[in-house]
Order: sequence, then C-alpha cells, then structure tokens
Amino acid sequence: MFYRETGQFKTNYNADQAIFPIAQDRWFVTAVILIAYSIVPFYATEYLLQAVLIPMLIFTIAALGLNILTGYAGLLSLGTGAFMAMGAYSAYKITTAFPELNIIIVFLLSGVSAALVGIMFGIPSLRIKGFYLAVATFAAQFFLLWMFNKVAWWVNYSPSGTITAPPREMFGHMMTGPTATPETRYFLVLTFCVVFAFIAKNLVRGRIGRQWMAIRDMDIAAEIIGIRLLPNKLLAFAISSFYCGVAGALLIFSYLGSAETEAFDIAVSFDVLFMVIIGGLGSILGSFLGAAFIWLTPIILTNVPHLVGLEIATDVQKHIEIMIFGSLIVIFVIFEPAGLARLWSIGKEKLRRWPFPY
Repeated sequence: MFYRETGQFKTNYNADQAIFPIAQDRWFVTAVILIAYSIVPFYATEYLLQAVLIPMLIFTIAALGLNILTGYAGLLSLGTGAFMAMGAYSAYKITTAFPELNIIIVFLLSGVSAALVGIMFGIPSLRIKGFYLAVATFAAQFFLLWMFNKVAWWVNYSPSGTITAPPREMFGHMMTGPTATPETRYFLVLTFCVVFAFIAKNLVRGRIGRQWMAIRDMDIAAEIIGIRLLPNKLLAFAISSFYCGVAGALLIFSYLGSAETEAFDIAVSFDVLFMVIIGGLGSILGSFLGAAFIWLTPIILTNVPHLVGLEIATDVQKHIEIMIFGSLIVIFVIFEPAGLARLWSIGKEKLRRWPFPY
C-alpha cells in the first residue's frame, strides 16, 4: 500500500521527466546512498569492503560503460577488458610521470586515453555491426594486451612487467598504495560509481540517449530522419571506453594494488558482458544488479559447502561452482531475457496495483 502515486501530480515537463518521478523511488535511492556512505564503511568488515564491495562497485562502472554501448546504442563489444587495461596502464604512466598530479585528475585522464582508443576501434562501426563488430572489438583485446606486454615503456622498463599503484594522498588521507585503508578506497570507488551512474542516467534519457536508441532499433531509419550515425556511434564508443578506462584504473589503484596484463584478459570482457545481459540491456539499474549477481554468486557458492559442513576438495568445489554458475546464467537468460531490472520493474508494478490482480 505504501508504493502508490496517489496525490503526486506533475505540473510541468521537468517534473514529468525527472530521474525519479515517484517520491518513493527518490526516498529509496537517497536512503541507499546515505547507508552506503554513513553506515557500511564503519560497520562492514575489511573482507566485505576489500573482497566484495570495492571490486563489485568497480565492475559496476565498467558495466555502466558497456551498457551505454551495447544496451542503448546497440553496438556489441568484446573489448571491455582491453579498454580497462588502457585506463589502468595510462593511470600508472601518468602518476609516475607527474607525481604531484591529483589522483582524481589521473583517473579522469586515464578514462580520456581509453576513450581515444575506443574511438579508434569504433570507426569500423559505420560499416559493420553485430557479430562482425564484436570481432573487430575482440581484436582490440589481443592488440592492446600484446602492446602492454611487448612495449616496456608502459611499465617503465620494469623487468617484472607489472604495474604497481604508487601511494597518493588527498585531503590528508592516503587514497592509493599499500597504506590506504579499505574504508578510504571504498569511499573513492563509491563516489565514482554514484557520480558516473547519475551522469549515465542523464545521458540516456536526453537527446543523445534517444539518438542512440534510435540507432539501436533501426540504424537505417535513424539515418533517414536525420540522425548522423558515425558521430553518435563514435560518441557511444568514447563514453563507454571512458567508463571502462576509469574502472580499469580503479581496479589497479583501489583493489589489486599491482597486476599484469592477465588481470584484463578476455575473461574480464565476458564477465562484464554477462553483467549487462543478466542485469538488463538498456538499464542503468541493471548494471548494478548484474554486477552484484556476477560478483557475489561465485563467493556465495564457494562458502555454502563450508556453512553446511560439507568437506569438498578444492578442485572439485571449483568445478561445481563453475557448473552451477553457468547453469544459473543459462536458466536466467531463458526465463527472464530482459534481465534482473525487468524483475525489479515487475515487482514495482505489482506493488503499485496491490491488492488487485491485474
């Protein structure tokens, strides 16, 4: 009964086109953000922050970027891991070359470098689409990782071939490096995630988003009514790669600390793609739900045998986990192809009409 629109009148277009037109949605989102900032970091354990929440939020940013490209613009990409790697290696080079530069600016510049690379690999999108475009972006995965492995300049000629996040301080707190606390890194990643989510929501509900969706639904018809295909497709690639680049920089600086190119292999690209598909194509909320599902499910499946007292060999447990995880993805795609966001939408509609069955 509490989720009703009774008495909520829209008297202008701005109110009707608000991000959250229903007051209960605004209250819910505000409450979630307040809890995330004021309660979670002070009561959550180090394991929950470091191993669960921080990487989940980072991959949410990457899923937001891919959802802009695939869910809204209809351009399939399998190079997400490569664009994340571009952001990570660019952030490493910028921090080592300009040690006094603010770390927030470093992350944004790393996103810009990934956006430029995304534009380069997005140029073929005017001529090809669908599976063939996916193959073209798949080439970015191999080319960029090969470049980071073979060109020693990207790792400052380190013999180990790894990049390590240097310590950087801001507002009197160590934001990156081994001395940065999980709470500080959680605040940093959460702020990026919230800001990028609101930016993405405003993008897709405006003129740019409507043009992307027109191209997604039928690019020939979109071109006939005056939408320029190449600039809009390249813009989608640029913004998507920017999000993925920032996510890659955060992955190294706020989660892993140091890594090689294996941290951005093709499995990462598929994981982010599964997040978008499971969460819901063309849905900002779906990026959050999909990232939570893909990241939390293996953790839950790993800990369930211990909770019920089953002693299973580690290799057997890993195989069972992969089988169950894959089965869940297949079952979910079959029975709810619109994703978790559609289930959320159905639940809200039922609340709005309860107790009536229609």
